[in-house]
Amino acid sequence: MMFKIYNNFIIPKNLKKSILLIGNFDGLHLGHQKVCGEAKKYKKKYKLKLGVLTFNPLPVMFFNNEMKNYRLTNDLQKFILLKKAGVDFVINKRFNLKFSKITSEKFIKNIIVKKIDPKFIFVSNNFRYGNKRKGDVKELITESKKYGFNIIKPEPLRIKKQVVSSTLIRGLLKKGKIKQVNKLLSRNWVINGAVQRGRQLGKKLGFPTCNIDINNYISAKPGVYSIKVTIDDSKKILNGIAYLGYRPTFGGKKLLLEVNLFGFNGNLYRKTLNVYFCNFIRGDKKFKNKISLINQMKKDLTKVKFDLRKKIIL
Repeated sequence: MMFKIYNNFIIPKNLKKSILLIGNFDGLHLGHQKVCGEAKKYKKKYKLKLGVLTFNPLPVMFFNNEMKNYRLTNDLQKFILLKKAGVDFVINKRFNLKFSKITSEKFIKNIIVKKIDPKFIFVSNNFRYGNKRKGDVKELITESKKYGFNIIKPEPLRIKKQVVSSTLIRGLLKKGKIKQVNKLLSRNWVINGAVQRGRQLGKKLGFPTCNIDINNYISAKPGVYSIKVTIDDSKKILNGIAYLGYRPTFGGKKLLLEVNLFGFNGNLYRKTLNVYFCNFIRGDKKFKNKISLINQMKKDLTKVKFDLRKKIIL
């Protein structure tokens, strides 16, 4: 079966009586991968399809309008990762005001039962649903007995007594703990974005960079990072250095991702770059003048080139 994405609850008959995972699945980290692995055992045992119900925007972003930089993955990345994890179909429901007002009872009766009709539902212990998040796992179990579906609550993955979660990973990114993040994702954290026209400041300083629109991605700790990059759909991996920050030396206000690719000559305008973060080199800093900044950039380059000799997950 081909991997399918649906933007509403109208799914074909052959996807009814499936296994359904409900959640944001932002980042598809080791914890999510464990749940998918357990669901795949049910898929094999009962010969069922495996589906995911997820929401766009993430409900927390919908209710907090000012929350811009929050996501670990964009939708496309999430779908690719879910497909790799053995998922057959995704229902990517638009989360809006009308949908947010559906009561927990109606969500189960009119959407889960009448439209999706799963045989098994996998949820985390802290799963909440319905208007004002009134529905919880206890209510879901009661409803499951009434409507005849089964609830599976996998144990969360713990590493060093900490539950692996998207919240934990966002916190680590805010601290610049890229190596830990990459271990918890089992791959490099990546920002996927289009190259935009910039102010050419890097070029004037002797370090030409391309500016990448980071859209809704989480704002990791501002500073300098060692990176690997692929361009569009190319498999060729390029080494580089990235600056994520506000350019305090130039009085910047907007969060920017600037990338310098080693040994690359060519026009990248409007191309899509996949920027794989390897290591955090140093924090953001305001310099007295351009000369101080250039001297620091030379030191950063040396550190990054040395750092990229090491084994990278990718």
